[in-house]
Amino acid sequence: MALKKFKPRSPGQRQLVQIDRSDLYKGKPEKALTEGLNKTGGRNNTGRITTRHIGGGHKRRYRMIDWKRTKFDMVATVERIEYDPNRTAFIALIKYEDGEKTYIIAPQRLQVGDKVVASEKADVKPGNAMPLRSMPVGTIIHNIEMKPGKGAQMVRSAGTFGQLVGRDRGFAQIKLASGELRVVPSECMATVGAVSNPDHMNTNMGKAGRNRWKGRRPTVRGVVMNPVDHPHGGGEGKSSGGRHPVTPWGVPTKGYKTRKKGKASDKYIIRRRKKK
Repeated sequence: MALKKFKPRSPGQRQLVQIDRSDLYKGKPEKALTEGLNKTGGRNNTGRITTRHIGGGHKRRYRMIDWKRTKFDMVATVERIEYDPNRTAFIALIKYEDGEKTYIIAPQRLQVGDKVVASEKADVKPGNAMPLRSMPVGTIIHNIEMKPGKGAQMVRSAGTFGQLVGRDRGFAQIKLASGELRVVPSECMATVGAVSNPDHMNTNMGKAGRNRWKGRRPTVRGVVMNPVDHPHGGGEGKSSGGRHPVTPWGVPTKGYKTRKKGKASDKYIIRRRKKK
């Protein structure tokens, strides 16, 4: 997909850069594969805000994605590629030989009419899914399971991909886009290819209102608040906010590590991201 740049006919179009989605399906999603989606406004079951800067946004329906790919050895045909408002990647509607339809994350270079299959010994083609034990070392992959049968949890957002770099004692070694090297059980499923919409990172919203349509409320800097509202607040004139940058709740930020020491998944991480 290419990028669309606009002539500055209005202030909101001056910086606007969007994804050209003219090749995507223009109709409504498959109704049987969608369900209603309620907005939370960032509030939990007691009504308190637990995630700031969430609210409003256009009404959405949730598209149910097949993260598990458990329909083994049955070929499916790609019916169409669609936009999904709930994620950065595009999704593909596939139809199996028995007539069942499901949505999957669309990988790059997947076209309408292509055949995809989940199998123990599938071809190494974009959209095909197989256990990591069956993949050739060096394969570019996405939609990676962390526990067998749980469904894909890693490498699902636009343009991302991992690489299978080795296998050892029942585990597969995967290099992630962040640079992290970790192992997952060899029985876990993964899909061949990189996730679609790699140009997502190069877009520019152009105006604040476009983020409001996505349900993102304004983010106010702590240094422009009053002392009662934020540790950085107050001061005469323009203050830099003190010596140690912190969150509104006093937790150090900008480099302060908050990952729990001795976390259960530490044993699966061979090399951490951002490791010097």
